[in-house]
Amino acid sequence: MEDSEKNIELKINQISQKLKEIRLSKGYTSYETFAFENELNRVQYWRIESGKNITLKTLLKVLEIHQISLEDFFRNL
Repeated sequence: MEDSEKNIELKINQISQKLKEIRLSKGYTSYETFAFENELNRVQYWRIESGKNITLKTLLKVLEIHQISLEDFFRNL
């Protein structure tokens, strides 16, 4: 795997981990409960937190649920 591809994978993992940390900080211990209560597909949300299949559209939707701007989310990432 090339260095640039490794860097991309690292960033994706950081994004997914940060989303998980935000969910936990909001009191959602289960990703399934979070997905259900916010009308997200459970499997799709699991993939996001696992670093798989993160689309910009879905990321923006999740950030909107958490009331976090894109700028704030990526700050210190």
